[in-house]
Formats: sequence, C-alpha cells, structure tokens
Amino acid sequence: MAMRDSTSDDRTPGASASSSRRRLLRMAGGGLALAVLTAGTVGCDEDAVDAKEPGSAGDAEPNGGGKGSGDGGGTGTGKKGQVPEPLWTESTSAETYGDNDELVAAGGAVIASGSPLAALDAATGGQKWSLPGGVVPGAPLLLGADTLYLASSEYDGSVIGYDPASGKETWRSRLGKEYRQPRPIAVDEGQVYVIAEILEDDGSSKTNVIAALNSTTGRVAWKEQRDIGTQQNGIHAAVRGRHLVYTDFKKNLTVRDTASGRQVWTHKTTKTNYGFFTVHQDLVIVPQGNVLQAFNLADGKEKWSLEASDTALFREPAVLEDVLYISDSARTMWAVDPQTGKQLWKSQALADAGLQVPRQYVKAGDTLYGATDLDKQGGIIAMDARTGAVRWTFNDKSGDYHAWLVATDGKRVFALHGKRLHALPV
Repeated sequence: MAMRDSTSDDRTPGASASSSRRRLLRMAGGGLALAVLTAGTVGCDEDAVDAKEPGSAGDAEPNGGGKGSGDGGGTGTGKKGQVPEPLWTESTSAETYGDNDELVAAGGAVIASGSPLAALDAATGGQKWSLPGGVVPGAPLLLGADTLYLASSEYDGSVIGYDPASGKETWRSRLGKEYRQPRPIAVDEGQVYVIAEILEDDGSSKTNVIAALNSTTGRVAWKEQRDIGTQQNGIHAAVRGRHLVYTDFKKNLTVRDTASGRQVWTHKTTKTNYGFFTVHQDLVIVPQGNVLQAFNLADGKEKWSLEASDTALFREPAVLEDVLYISDSARTMWAVDPQTGKQLWKSQALADAGLQVPRQYVKAGDTLYGATDLDKQGGIIAMDARTGAVRWTFNDKSGDYHAWLVATDGKRVFALHGKRLHALPV
C-alpha cells in the first residue's frame, strides 16, 4: 500500500536498548549541533546474547604509529584460523555514532568521521591531511565521483566537496539562506542530494526540504518540501538511475524521481531496522522483522520476500558483488540472490563460534568482513564469502563501547573501534 510520508513513530520490535541508544545518539548528535547553532544565532540490536566465550589467541595491545597485535578469539575455520597482525594501528580524532558512513577509504586515504577530520595514508597510517573544523555531528562522509561531500562545519549553509587524496576543496554549493544546515545524503554522477530545515521568521523550524544540487555547477536542480513532522536526521539514502530512495526514523520508505524531485511512492515500513536497507539494480531490499522484502523502485510493488524463523529478526543488509549478505538475531548468516530472493547459502557458523552478528560488511577477494555493534564476542569477523564459515575474528581488547566500523580499499581492511584505527591485510 502506497501513502505519503507519515509522521507516526514507534520502536522496532525486538531491538535492544544498546542498539537503540546508538541509533538515537546519531540523531541527537545532529540535533545538539543545530540546537547550539540556534542558541547562537536566534537567541541564539544488536540483540544482547549470552554467547559462549570463544578461545583466545591473546590480548592485543596495539600502539599508535606502529604495528599492533590483534586478538581474534581464535575461532572459526579457513586460513588455519590465524588472526592477522595489523599492518599499522593509529589513534585518531574519530567521533562516531555507529552508522556505516563514518569510515571511508578513497584516494589512497582512510578517513574517520571526527573533529578535526583527518585522512591517514592507507599504506602507512601517516597523516595525509586534516580539516580543523571536522565533521558536523551526525552528518555522513559521502563519497561520489572521487569527491568527499561534507556538510560545512562552519554552519553557514554550505555543502562542500573535497578531493579525498589531498583534502583540497573542489566544489561548494548553498541551498539558500532560508534553509538551515543542508546535509548531503546521497550522490550520483550528476547531483548531490541534501536534507535541510526550513527556517521560520523567528528562527525555528517545523518542516524540512529535500533537494538536488548540480555536482558541477552547485546550482539547485530541484527542491521539495517534506511533510510536517518529518525529520532531517536519521536519514539513510541511495540512488539508482532515476530513483532516489531513503528512509528515516519515522519508518517511511520513500522513492523520488531524481530528475524532478517528484515523489514516486512511499511505504510505511513498521518493522524496519532503524531505516537500513540496500539497493540492487531496480530493487530496494528492506528488512522488516523476520521478513526480508524486495520492492520495485519504479512502482513500489513487492518483487520477492524471504522469511527467517518466527523469533529471528533480520539485521542490516548489504549487496556486494551481486550477492546480498544479511544476518539475523538468531546468529544465522544468509547469502541471497538479490534479484530473485533465492537463498544461496545459510550458515550457523556465527552461533557455533559464540559470536555477535555483524551490522556492516565489506568484501575483499573471497573473504567477507563483518563489523559488529557490540564489542564482547565481536569485532571484525572474517568469513568465507562462499560458505559463511568463520575464518578468524579481530578484536583490539580495548573494551571501548563504540560500535566497530569497517572499510576496505581492496588491498587492506580498515577497522575502527572508538578512536583506534587498525589496518589489516586482506
């Protein structure tokens, strides 16, 4: 059933307090920053499981600037279960809220969201460049066409593009003075898509706008006001061809035409996992409780669905090299054909090893790397991408409460935990 963006709100069934807190922290981070700005200018699940303790290969005590030692729990199969030594480990200025767009690798650099925003050399860990203002809390690191797009840390209404290799500014745009702090949410070959608050005469805001900025000229291609009650925070978005698809904390799944901004369709997704979804070709794939659903981007009609057990909830999905990877709260790992919904394999290796389920994935060679939300019995889990067998797990044993984040440049896998950034060999 299609409908307009709705403003009703409820928590995802089965989500743990820890996972909920991290998602809301991201929202609160952006809201806090805007609250400070307003004060100055206008008056002015992961499901917690009782997992068995995996065998330990020894604690890790990596030191910034040099090679560290990783502890992966010594579980799993493949490559004799050996946990790789980090190529380098560095302390960073990272300030993360547990979302997947806070660690990126591009232009020979690896960049973690924080203030200042620092880019480290992917090969050595040495600093390549730094932006003193850093990143607006809650705003993503958005990569597209060899450009890193950021909301301006000066809170001047600008969106800025940087060369990720050098940190030099290459592009800038402003939506207009009647809008507050536009944030980039998605990018394609021709446009940068942003969300911003619409300012009232008294400096307050009741509504927000979604807009497209030309990625060559910076001019506004189109802008559309969203419904009263929708929020500019908590947005996850992606672009495929003529379709911009996004979700928010109000549990709307919305598709717009990228040429005009016209809303094509909207579904209410009452059981989505905090707005996470993935896209593949002409489909958007959304976890809803124990059901995984694929909808046609063109008309919102269901293409296929897949069910887990009644007590298991699907987590964050990812499509990598034409395979959909997803885990569920019963610690089952799934590989699925994203076009048909056909199961390619299903593995209980995570449960057998007593490990947490990943919430973010990257792939290098025949290895799938997953980053977990929780630290205990978690970290970076390396799995055989063909079977789901666990090869090894890496954990720095810092005990930091932040979610693990993972990125890759194809030559190395980068693991961020709190302020510690590790480079692992692939």
